[in-house]
Amino acid sequence: MQVRGLLLLLALILLAATTEAGKNKKAEKAKKDGSKCEDWRWGPCVPNSKDCGLGYREGTCKDESKKLKCKIPCNWKKKFGADCKYKFESWGGCSAQTGLKTRSGILKKALYNAQCEEIVSVTKPCSSKIKSKSKGQFSLLLS
Repeated sequence: MQVRGLLLLLALILLAATTEAGKNKKAEKAKKDGSKCEDWRWGPCVPNSKDCGLGYREGTCKDESKKLKCKIPCNWKKKFGADCKYKFESWGGCSAQTGLKTRSGILKKALYNAQCEEIVSVTKPCSSKIKSKSKGQFSLLLS
């Protein structure tokens, strides 16, 4: 019984020591890269190569500057910027004149004080493929 109590006490001491060591590391890290400046101005995300993918953004505050890692998505939305997030409606019908369908999006969130348009509109070519019915529906028609 005494051995069990001693092991439990030892485990509690070890747990407290590791928790305290973790707190000290976090405090050191905050002192190392932390700043008392609160009015940071962040620039756009600049990709490391080409026009999308991993990159960095620079921030300035008074006489301090920092670089943060960031990522620009490699898809059609990149023309709005990686820092502008939109809520898009469903795609509209296909225009016979242009061969395009459109939809619009309303700004949901602007990260890092980015300059974003409130409403954006996007287009894409109409699909030339005719969607076939799923196999489940087709089998019902045969029976």
